[in-house]
Amino acid sequence: MKTTAALSQHVTKQQFVYGLLRDAIIRCELAPGDRLVIDDLARRFQVSIIPVREALRLLQSEGLVVSVPHVGATVASISEASVREIFTILEGLEVVSTRTAAERAAAEDIEELARLVAAMDRAIEGDRPAHWADLNTEFHLAIGRIAAMPMLEDMLRRALENWDRLRRHYFRGVLARRIQHAQAEHHEMLAQISQRDLAALERTVRAHNQGALASYAAYLETTADPGQ
Repeated sequence: MKTTAALSQHVTKQQFVYGLLRDAIIRCELAPGDRLVIDDLARRFQVSIIPVREALRLLQSEGLVVSVPHVGATVASISEASVREIFTILEGLEVVSTRTAAERAAAEDIEELARLVAAMDRAIEGDRPAHWADLNTEFHLAIGRIAAMPMLEDMLRRALENWDRLRRHYFRGVLARRIQHAQAEHHEMLAQISQRDLAALERTVRAHNQGALASYAAYLETTADPGQ
């Protein structure tokens, strides 16, 4: 987990601790089930225990941290219920964002999406699945920007951050096996946005998220050690 000896003058101590902890959880540098000992974190970040407690409270409100009796704060597990929640929310947000983007997209917007899809193709060809996953996030966020709905874009970013944690934790078991199919759907989405084919686009977006959900759910059901 990243640490620094000095706080940025632009954030409070609470924001500083919150940002570092949240980033470490999303990136799975702090894994599900890891204990978050307030005194240890305060020493590591060179702050008092108060901003650490406040940061943990915020993370708990987001579902990233839980309080376990007789144990204390721990990084939240990734349950089947949380997986279903992530993809259900993503499906709803992306149905709206892709439809609105298709209605509003200018030629340069389509070109930007095409560049991202082409870069994702190259990542697959070069056997760089982690880079593909980063570009995947950029692709979906780019659609959100084209939709030009700031509240929607913010919610989409939050949902994709939770997906990012999910895919890092279950990378070998799910994502590495699903990339080719997901990329084919990205090509379909790009074509449908370009053609402004809203009905077909909605079907693809729903299939994209429901297919991912089915893959993760099946993996959770068939392995006793889902982190491997």
